[in-house]
Amino acid sequence: MDFTETDEERDLRAAVAAIAASFGSEYYLRCAREGRHTHELWSAMGKAGFLGVNVAETYGGGGGGLVELSVVCEEAAAQGAPLLLVLVSAAISAEVIGEFGSDELRARWLPGLADGSTKVVFAITEPEAGSNTHRMATRAERDGDDWVLSGTKHYISGTDDAEAVLVVARTGRDERDRARLSLFVVPVDAPGLVRTPLPVDLIAPDKQHVLHFDDVRVPAGNLVGTEGDGFRQVFRGLNPERITGAALGVGVARFALAKAAEYARTRQVWDVPIGAHQGVAHPLAKARIETELAALMTRKAAWRHDRGLPAGEESNMAKYAAAEAAVHAIEAAMQTHGGNGLASEYGLVPYWGMARLMQVAPVNREMILNHVAQHGLGLPRSY
Repeated sequence: MDFTETDEERDLRAAVAAIAASFGSEYYLRCAREGRHTHELWSAMGKAGFLGVNVAETYGGGGGGLVELSVVCEEAAAQGAPLLLVLVSAAISAEVIGEFGSDELRARWLPGLADGSTKVVFAITEPEAGSNTHRMATRAERDGDDWVLSGTKHYISGTDDAEAVLVVARTGRDERDRARLSLFVVPVDAPGLVRTPLPVDLIAPDKQHVLHFDDVRVPAGNLVGTEGDGFRQVFRGLNPERITGAALGVGVARFALAKAAEYARTRQVWDVPIGAHQGVAHPLAKARIETELAALMTRKAAWRHDRGLPAGEESNMAKYAAAEAAVHAIEAAMQTHGGNGLASEYGLVPYWGMARLMQVAPVNREMILNHVAQHGLGLPRSY
């Protein structure tokens, strides 16, 4: 097994890091604290072709896969500028539309997703369903040449900064009375679609919303793939979301450790840098080990996904490991900084919020443990 990155991957890392570093954490935190989007960084990444590295060349993309998109997510985050919407716009929407969309849907949406001029976010979560998609209440019914959507989606990221939402809706029941799901591309300005801000204390540029679908009509051509094939389509998008989420977590951990190591090398209290003391050094070393292990699993999951191999367990493991590593790295960095770990000047607390979010979304760590117990260990299903 060869762990050496290709020249192209090394060049991609360096190029992404250079653009992200030119904006850096000060820019990211200023946007987050002012409540505005990181449009300038997103645009720069898009113009360089990095937001579409996984989109087919036919539609203006790079023709790569999740290995390359993970590099983009990790390196931007490692420079203190994580791009959360890559997880839904590039990793889910571009992958699902590229795999299952009609020629018309691909031609309409993929070029904009490839160059960053368009964002398509994702709506699956509902207030009463949680992780149980069989209880999904949002429904879509065929009416002539249209589909009519009704229902509510909860905690949907970035809808105020997107052109469309990839919506998961129930279009019937199967023989076991489980929801038959279908996916639809719904423009954010569609009549009947109401967006309500969902206040959270997370300091981040990207906002959360509740979406209300009040008999929202979309043309039949906005159905992605085949009616009722939504479960397969959803899981084609969720693994990429988890893989890129893991990459983002690895990048956040690297960013925190770099700041902590620099502080520990230069901060002196009793005649030597505080990093000389094992009480400071060991938590940082432990966090680095966890980060490197998470990075390896992330790369394995992306590699398997790109080759069409089963990657569900690897994607879940990568996401779990990276979220844990990111939280531990930031907490170690905050402890290294002492009181300065909470100071706005040092800018660590917002990244703790981002890392902590990754332990809950897009799938919480408890459901990941359920998945590994059932599918990896063959234990009885617990839910």
